[in-house]
Amino acid sequence: MSAPHEEEKESGGDNKKPAVVVTGISGNLGRTLAKMLHKRERIIGIDRRPFAGRPKDVEMHQMDLRKKKAEDVFRKNEVRAVIHMGIMHDPRMSEEEHHSFNVVGTTRLLEYCAKYGVKKVVVLSSANVYGPSPDNSNFLTEDAPLMAASRFSGVRDLIEVDMLAHSFFWKHPNIETVILRPVHIVGPTIKNAPSNYLRLRYPWTLAGFDPMVQLIHVEDVARAMVEALRPEPKGVYNVVGPGQVPLSAVLGELGHTAIPVPHPVARPLLGLMFRYRLANFPPPELDHIQFLCAVDGNRWVQDVGWKARHSMRDTIRSVVGE
Repeated sequence: MSAPHEEEKESGGDNKKPAVVVTGISGNLGRTLAKMLHKRERIIGIDRRPFAGRPKDVEMHQMDLRKKKAEDVFRKNEVRAVIHMGIMHDPRMSEEEHHSFNVVGTTRLLEYCAKYGVKKVVVLSSANVYGPSPDNSNFLTEDAPLMAASRFSGVRDLIEVDMLAHSFFWKHPNIETVILRPVHIVGPTIKNAPSNYLRLRYPWTLAGFDPMVQLIHVEDVARAMVEALRPEPKGVYNVVGPGQVPLSAVLGELGHTAIPVPHPVARPLLGLMFRYRLANFPPPELDHIQFLCAVDGNRWVQDVGWKARHSMRDTIRSVVGE
């Protein structure tokens, strides 16, 4: 059930200034972005959840993107750009609800962008769309096939959102569309699968496997979205952090003790634990600690001069709030 419509107008701001609409603004990444961007842009946030700690000059619309009222935001304001982060990632929600929220919501949003003349659209996807696999080459470029759903059906709608944005890019060449595919996002307030896994004091590893891991700090991802608002970037970009290190080195930096589990045992055991709510990870997540899914971020570096500000040590330690 969606939250009631609630509208808060910014106080003391210039409501005539062209706005940047940010969907999914109430999440931890959205709040990080808003605090980075609100002093230079007029921001209108859309989210079903309330925005805790909202800067006073951020206009907030608590609503569901699938509802007709969302179009009012575009009809009543001059929107110069959209940053779309309103994607649901909850492994315990049904696939139907995921699909409706993510795919229908994105479709409606892109329709509004075309209808109301938005000049810039930034869609936050993920490097996870490529999928970890024993067949992956060392560094996947943006042209690599999106194969994650072949092993993990839970990411099917994330791939569909990415492809919707890609199709929109080709259908509307007059709109600068940017699709960002960052590597695993981590940070002190981030509650996604990689951050939650790295917070485990005694995490499972798969015996005989130690894949290279790419992490990026939540603040660097927010910076990447700000950079994407510039006029030059358009198209698909992998966004990487400070580099890549073996999983064992990440766990060593955190001082955590790995428990090696034989992979034929790990999947059925994790499946049982997930079903009975003794674990927060569905079995397909094990692919990320078994197989390689490293991406090449050179295109983003060349087009915007990208360099992650957080070091590898800072990025790793951010998951425990240090």
